[in-house]
Amino acid sequence: MILVLGGAGYIGSHMAKALREAGEPHLIFDNFSSGHLAAVKGSKWLRGDLRNPEDLRKVLSLYDIDVVMHFAASISVGESVRMPAEYWQNNFVGVLNLLDAMRYAAVHKLVFSSTAAVFGEPQEIPIAEDHPHAPTSPYGDSKHAVELALRAYGEAYGMRSVALRYFNAAGADPDGVLGEDHRPESHLIPAAFLSAMGKTAPMQIFGTDYPTRDGTCVRDYVHIMDLAQAHLLAVHHLRAGGDSREYNLGNGEGFSVREVLETTERVTGMNVPRTDGPRRDGDPATLVASSARIREEWGWKPAYPDLETIVRHAWDWRKANPDGYTD
Repeated sequence: MILVLGGAGYIGSHMAKALREAGEPHLIFDNFSSGHLAAVKGSKWLRGDLRNPEDLRKVLSLYDIDVVMHFAASISVGESVRMPAEYWQNNFVGVLNLLDAMRYAAVHKLVFSSTAAVFGEPQEIPIAEDHPHAPTSPYGDSKHAVELALRAYGEAYGMRSVALRYFNAAGADPDGVLGEDHRPESHLIPAAFLSAMGKTAPMQIFGTDYPTRDGTCVRDYVHIMDLAQAHLLAVHHLRAGGDSREYNLGNGEGFSVREVLETTERVTGMNVPRTDGPRRDGDPATLVASSARIREEWGWKPAYPDLETIVRHAWDWRKANPDGYTD
C-alpha cells in the first residue's frame, strides 16, 4: 500500500486520483490545515500531522505500507521569508520525523516532492539536475536540506528515494473532478481566475524590472497530471529495486507572468485586473527546467505540454466550482 502524505492538497489529491485509476491501494494522511476533505473523493484517509511523530508511527504500524509519497510541505516562497520557523518545522523537521518513523517500521522507499527552488538564481537555462544549489528562500533551503538528508539516510540506512523537483505545478484534472483551491490562493493561474471573477482584488505583479523579455518573472509550467504520472514511474522504479534518483520536472519552456495572464484572458474571455508591484523576496527571475534526464531514463513525456491546455483545464474546474471546494 502507498501512503500519500498531504493527499487532500492540490498535488496530493490529483496523485490519489491517479492511484485510484491505476488500481493502486493507498491511504491519504493529512492534517487538513490546507487540504480539502472534498478533494479526497474515493480514497481512504486518516487525519495526522508530520510534526507529531506518534501520528506517523501509528499509521506505519497499522497499515502494510511499502512506499511513501510526500506532498505535505508548506509551499509559499514569500511566506517562508516572513515565517521561516514554520517552514523549517514542517518542511524539514516533519520529514526527519517521517524518515525516522519509516526506519522504525522498516519502510525504505520514498517519493519526495521537491522543487526548483533548491537551485536559487539560475546560472544557466534550462536548469539541469547538476546545476549548483543556492536557494534564495527558507522554502528552498528546507527542501534542499531534505534532499541532503535523503542522501545521508540512503547511505547509512538503506533508504531509497526519488526526489522530483517540480518547476510550476499547474492545471487541473482533465475530467473536471479535481482542481486547485488554496486559501488564500498563492498560485498565479487560479489567482488570476479569482481576480477576473471579481472574488478578489486585482492581481499584483511582483516585480516588473527583471532581466526577462517583458520585465516579469518567467516560469516553467507543468500539468498536474503529468506530475502524477512521473510519480507512478518513481513508484515502479523503487519497487523494482531501483536506486535513489533526483529528477527535474518541467516542460522546458518558460512563460512570463504577463504571458500567463494574457493566456488566462483568452481562455476565460474575461479581463484580469492587475497592478504592478515591487519584487517579492526570494523570487529568481527565470526558472526553466531541463527534463532530459527523466525523459531519457524513464521515458516520461508530458501529455499536456502547452500553456493554453493547462489554463483551460484549470478554468474548467474553477468555472464549475466558482467557490472552490465545499468541505
